[in-house]
Amino acid sequence: MARLLPVYDNAGIERRYSCVPLDWYGQEVGWKARNALYEQHALELLTRAASECLENAGLSAGAIDAVVTVSTTGIATPALDARLMEWLPLRNDIERLPVFGLGCCGGVLGLGRAAAMARARPGQRVLLLVVELCALTFRPGDESKSNMVATALFGDGAAAALLSTVPGDAGPLIADWGEHTWPDTLDVMGWHVEDDGLGVLFSRDIPSLVRRDFGPVLDAFLARQSLSRGDIAVPACHPGGAKVVSALEEAFARPPGGLTAARRVLRDYGNMSAPTVLFVLRDILEQHPDGPVLATAFGPGFSAGFALLYPDAG
Repeated sequence: MARLLPVYDNAGIERRYSCVPLDWYGQEVGWKARNALYEQHALELLTRAASECLENAGLSAGAIDAVVTVSTTGIATPALDARLMEWLPLRNDIERLPVFGLGCCGGVLGLGRAAAMARARPGQRVLLLVVELCALTFRPGDESKSNMVATALFGDGAAAALLSTVPGDAGPLIADWGEHTWPDTLDVMGWHVEDDGLGVLFSRDIPSLVRRDFGPVLDAFLARQSLSRGDIAVPACHPGGAKVVSALEEAFARPPGGLTAARRVLRDYGNMSAPTVLFVLRDILEQHPDGPVLATAFGPGFSAGFALLYPDAG
């Protein structure tokens, strides 16, 4: 324990949010009780995020044609989106796509899935909802290094975004999206299911993998839009952790500390898994960057996700 404690000092995090009080972390809690907390708090956060998103857009819940719900820190059947229909007046004919298993990549890949649905049916509005309750995965009996590092990094959070192909709806343009999964990397990131909950799988090699393997994959994605790394005005990177941010700054030829939005979100919220990149993206879009923005994240698989946005598309 003494050897691992410095990870809290070096995480670059000043504040995080939790759906459970601090004394909960020392309790022995079974899988059933954990998941009941997940269902309760995930639904409360999603309702709040969805309501604020719709209010900001000046729309009622009835204006939404489809909903994509991304989460990997618990299980709900009926899915969270079906339960949300009991809390918000969504239409009974709304299309629902619950997505599980994307981990930290869920925010970026969720944007892609929602964009694909909106583009497939012009004139459609798709609500993307992302929630992760990483607090509920802590198991006090697990003394592994991965579990301890996870407690230093991860927090709880939710985000919502509205994607539209309705004429007259304004906002940034999502021009392209994509992903890449490296072979033989299933042991890099994910869960292993235990009797008392989800055990974290978190390789110490992730920053090294980013430095060694991310560049060619990034270049291949950008080439699809006839772009290079130098054409990106601002990278909107899921921060992961301080070492991952440093590796990403090298990949995008930014100076140490150059990914300011990623570091700011990490500092103020911690790593919330899938929602984190949407917090970073919101931060960047509010600055009205002059040029394309590239959202990136890494997740189980081991995978990279991409979403290319043009902020001033109308």
